[in-house]
Amino acid sequence: MYRFLLTPRWLGYLALTLVAATVMVFLGNWQLDRYRGRSAINDRIDAGATMTPAPLRDALPAPTGGPGSVGPAPAERLTWSRVTATGRYDTANVVLIRGRTVDNKVGFEVLTPLVLADGTAVLVDRGWIPPTPGAGATAQPSVPAAPTGEVTVTGRVVGSESGGGGVVQRDGKLEARRIVIPRLAKQLPYPVTGGYVLLDGQTPAADPAFQAVPIGHTNNWQNFGYVWQWWIFAVMSLVGYGWVARREARRRAGLDGPREPVDRAAEPAAT
Repeated sequence: MYRFLLTPRWLGYLALTLVAATVMVFLGNWQLDRYRGRSAINDRIDAGATMTPAPLRDALPAPTGGPGSVGPAPAERLTWSRVTATGRYDTANVVLIRGRTVDNKVGFEVLTPLVLADGTAVLVDRGWIPPTPGAGATAQPSVPAAPTGEVTVTGRVVGSESGGGGVVQRDGKLEARRIVIPRLAKQLPYPVTGGYVLLDGQTPAADPAFQAVPIGHTNNWQNFGYVWQWWIFAVMSLVGYGWVARREARRRAGLDGPREPVDRAAEPAAT
């Protein structure tokens, strides 16, 4: 009954089905890797919430180049860990990151370089503030002054972002759409670490006008759903091939021939 499966036509169908199923399995495995990676990020975020802050250099090595250079990026296992550092804020080089949303409101995150004792700096995200009231979402806000003198900060280590265009100078402040450290570093007069610190504590205390930037967990369960979706599709493609082959075999054997029409008028009426 199934000898026809060895014909070129049906061998082609089989090859196409196997290729499609294999691709779907690989896509499922890729989503599984994404799920594991995102789960690891969530685990680091949760662990960082309760860990004792470590010295900054444990996570962000010192840059070794000249002004405008960038140090090594933080190791993946150290992102979202808590660190502490002491230095002086450089209020002449505040960076505004526009278009950032907190509680469904668009505003700015304020980055201020913290210059350390060795002359290098780390960018500190001091928090989120809204734009100037009534002036539009792109209007620069009034940025609260940073403390003068020595400041000790604690916060989470975050890696450089990507994309987002260039850095512009507007109304005496640097402004960008994304926190791309290599681009920002070129505008600064000292070497900069390869990651920044998302502030969650400071001595002297931070200005209450700043709103803490929330740390959101990644949607790892979406990737987990895609894993099963692709694997189910792979199984369905194989089952579908078997169903079509069986149907063709029955047709060739005359088991699924056309049925005689039923004359309903000849049937006795129901009593």
